[in-house]
This record gives sequence, structure tokens and C-alpha cells, in this order.
Amino acid sequence: MRIIHLPTSWTILVDFVAWFIIHMGVVYFVVRIPLQRFDPHDWLFRTRPWEEGGDFYQRFFRIKKWKRYLPDGAPLLGSRGFPKKKLQEKTPEYLRAFLKETCRAELTHWLTLLFAPFFFLWNPLWVGFFMVFYALTENLPLIMAQRYNRARLRRVIKD
Repeated sequence: MRIIHLPTSWTILVDFVAWFIIHMGVVYFVVRIPLQRFDPHDWLFRTRPWEEGGDFYQRFFRIKKWKRYLPDGAPLLGSRGFPKKKLQEKTPEYLRAFLKETCRAELTHWLTLLFAPFFFLWNPLWVGFFMVFYALTENLPLIMAQRYNRARLRRVIKD
């Protein structure tokens, strides 16, 4: 329900600025959560039976074909970033940290999605739906990649 009416140029500017602030704000807070707080067995992060150890994402979405093209925000975070583009080590400690970092990344994208309905406050209805569409297309592939990687990692480390 649109309650704030702005000129079109201002609305576009507010949309861009709002998404930037949302993305950066969510990342700012989530990277400050201690890594030990992320448990791959928690309700949100655990692998579901229908995911079939990650095979679901390959069979229905062909994730191996496009996953490598997804951005990795770790370099933007400096020392707080954990690169997830490819494995850096194969030690059990590193793999467990990687597993937890997939939880952190997934949480970041779920939280970002929660902000999409706010765009209905200052956008026409059709633009509000477009913003929801943007949020889904921006975040769901990244969530799927984290869940796919986590399911595969769990098989490797027998977690």
C-alpha cells in the first residue's frame, strides 16, 4: 500500500539508495555475529531430505553451470570476508569454518529478502512487485548456492 508519494525521479533514487543501504546494513550486522553462533544443524540451515544432499539443485536448476558466475562479496569485507568462490584449503578446521560461513551468507540473503515489501510504501503497486521480483532474483540463486555447497561439504566432512 503506497503511503508516500514522490516524483518518479525521486522514487527511482530512493529505490537505488534503499537497496544499497539494505544490502550494506544487513551485511554490516551479519558479519559481526560470531562464527560459532552459526550451526549448520539449526532449523534454517539444515539440509532437508528433498535437497538430496545438494543433488536437487543440480537436477532442477543445473547449478553447476551458473554457480561460478555468482558474485562473492568477501573481497569487499576485507578481513571480515571469507572467500567462498572456491576452497582455499582442505583441512577439517577450514571446511568446518566454510560450512558455517555458508550459514552466514544464507542468513544475509534471507534477511535482505525480508525488506522487499517495504518498497510498496513509496512505489506504485507494479513497481513494488518489481522490487520483490528483483529481491528474489538477486537473493534466491545465492541462497541456493549456499545450500548446495553446504550439503556437499557436509558429505565431505561427514557432518
